[in-house]
Amino acid sequence: MKSAFNDIIYEKRGIYGVLHVIILLLSLFLIVVISVDTFKNIPFMTQGSYLKIQFWICMFFIADFVLEFFLSKRKLYYLQTHFIFLIVSIPYLNIISYYGIEFSPEITYFLRFIPLARSGYALAIVVGWLSSNKASGLFVSYLTMLLATVYFSSLIFFVIEHKVNPQVTGYDDALWWAFMDVTTVGSNIYAVTPTGRILSVLLAALGMMMFPIFTVYVTSLVQNANKRKNELYNEDNTPQPEAAKQTASKPAEGGKITS
Repeated sequence: MKSAFNDIIYEKRGIYGVLHVIILLLSLFLIVVISVDTFKNIPFMTQGSYLKIQFWICMFFIADFVLEFFLSKRKLYYLQTHFIFLIVSIPYLNIISYYGIEFSPEITYFLRFIPLARSGYALAIVVGWLSSNKASGLFVSYLTMLLATVYFSSLIFFVIEHKVNPQVTGYDDALWWAFMDVTTVGSNIYAVTPTGRILSVLLAALGMMMFPIFTVYVTSLVQNANKRKNELYNEDNTPQPEAAKQTASKPAEGGKITS
């Protein structure tokens, strides 16, 4: 893993590898801060330090987009395929705080997660570089993003439901709800807010889309293992050229050699 990581940073990907790794680290830092604020019930909009941190992280994301745009050989194609990452990098919280725009607490809390969408793209790229097998890299990327979505959904569900839903007494209830919903099994905890109900539908739909990928991946692993097993079996049972030559030149037992 270390050699592959160094290969990304210093040899194969150069500045792109450095930027994507930094984006992942900054996104992880944002996730930690959001989690701490959520569990301690800290009103982040009144925290000037948090707004400054998110602002500069968003500025780095925008700078990364601009740099990759100028380094791209097909600038129009890059703009068409990556424009969404510029949109999610905009520091919306700082904008609404500066202009005094008021939204509901649910929408304001949800806006904190928008910059993290940029990390999903970086994660897929870095995992693809670290994986020697494309199928494995794709599966790990999907699995990581699925777990991240479940975690973010559980945080949002906890914030909007724990004050009005008697079934949500702690974060563990929200986490249980999220995992049961994404597996499409369903949970004994029901959402009572509109946002919670929307999340319930989205998680179930996400689970129906993602779990077939897991099935296909496992099937692919089994097929590849069987293929390698058959190849090894065929190699073991294939006569060597020298042995076959000696067998062909040896006269049959009891036979005579005639001139």
